[in-house]
Amino acid sequence: MCFPQGGDGRRSTGATGRAVFADSARAVDPELAARIEHTRDWRSGYLRPIRDIIAAATASPEAALTISRDGLESAHRRFRFIRSGNEQSLGSAMDDATEPGFGSVTVEGRVAAERDLSVPYEGKRLFGDDLRSQVDRWVRDGITEPSFAEAIHTLMDNPDWLDLRGVDIALLGAGAEMAPTRSLLRWGARVHAVDLPRPAAWQRLIEITRNTAGSLRVPIRLGTQGDAHVTSDGLVHHDDDTAIAEVAGADLLVHAPEIRTWLDEVPGPLVMGTYVYADGAAHVLLSVAADAIAADLLTRRDNVMLAYLATPTDVFMVPMSAVEESRRRWETRGLNGLLQSPLRLLNQFQPNNPETLVTSEGLEVGLNDSLVPQQGPNYALAKRLQRWRALSARASGATVSLNLAPPTRTQSVVKNRLLAAAYAGAGRFGIEVFEPATSTALMAALLVHDLRNPAAAANPRTVLSNPMDLFVQGANHGGLWRAAYSPRSVLGFAAVIGMFEARA
Repeated sequence: MCFPQGGDGRRSTGATGRAVFADSARAVDPELAARIEHTRDWRSGYLRPIRDIIAAATASPEAALTISRDGLESAHRRFRFIRSGNEQSLGSAMDDATEPGFGSVTVEGRVAAERDLSVPYEGKRLFGDDLRSQVDRWVRDGITEPSFAEAIHTLMDNPDWLDLRGVDIALLGAGAEMAPTRSLLRWGARVHAVDLPRPAAWQRLIEITRNTAGSLRVPIRLGTQGDAHVTSDGLVHHDDDTAIAEVAGADLLVHAPEIRTWLDEVPGPLVMGTYVYADGAAHVLLSVAADAIAADLLTRRDNVMLAYLATPTDVFMVPMSAVEESRRRWETRGLNGLLQSPLRLLNQFQPNNPETLVTSEGLEVGLNDSLVPQQGPNYALAKRLQRWRALSARASGATVSLNLAPPTRTQSVVKNRLLAAAYAGAGRFGIEVFEPATSTALMAALLVHDLRNPAAAANPRTVLSNPMDLFVQGANHGGLWRAAYSPRSVLGFAAVIGMFEARA
């Protein structure tokens, strides 16, 4: 999998991203598409165009779907797949490479399934009334939308939904920090895991599985040599966990067609969750590879449900209740507001959700821009491809779970010193940053809710006023939508506070 080659012979990540975003907007807003194409420094100039694309998509359901479909078509047309020196389109690669490339070994758990929802939080494990109270507290504090609490309460009211025995869930990026692997296994799911051939990572996944009630289907290259040899019939002739870990794994960027074939071997309904992550341009390539698999499976079968996590540091159409709360907080700043006035001339301490839009149905909505420039345009494109696929697939009749995950202290974030410091000081501005264990447990719970509840927004039969309501329902934005200040305008101050408090 690679970026396309330009006329100068270079495979430019910036030029490709700019072209894909321009193509997405062209049919809906030609002037916006032209402006994107003439953005010279895409690395520094991508923030406003991406915001404007969401504004254009908010106008009507038709606009949202046109932008999604055209963006996906552009990406699939532009990105390339190279094998044995032969470069071809993604579609051709998926059509041509049909032979199985992976066998399987299934690792079984050894403990009883958990039957009640519990969530680790601030050194405790919350369940029952304590968990319900905390969920309601997050709503009162503006950390989550009310629909998030409704989903969690509904799931807790139906504990049998957590029985995932017999449910097949494929996880692309099963070892990723934000993947819900552990929780799904604890509830008894059959997890079909895809991740890189890294023995230490697979050893960890196997150990997790052994201490749960679920099972882990592991991909192993056909003909792999070693203690866990895989023959042409796809059978693994060893049951030693260490030996299995040594030969497990599949690289999405190299073997996307074979991974598609491996997943297509699952006979019954399949949930396919995409949780892949990498730094920079590799994140885009992984998202493109995962989308090629999703698109192909959706054309082959009618029993595939897609699952994603949206990042909170993006642009979203938001309900007026969030806008009104952020404005109430802005108006009640008191003395702080007077002291901050001079800094607003430098674009600091700007109000959150400064404008509203009216959709074609006459509904007034806000536009929350929480993009963080430190994450860059490649990250924005990788996550946007997932949002586009979610809207397109749901409109075509597929069930799609796409939940907004809260700001989380993942390794990918904290290794950036500015973002790590900003997260440490975010609490002073009404933002709650979650630990990974808390986020993954909550997001796994929302996935189960979307899988089980016929009234969930994930169900294509559930009527939404705008397709982008899919991102609003169940949103846990950590307070970014309801805070008084535009997140970018206080990022530096949050970082200073975080660094100061870390030294204190």
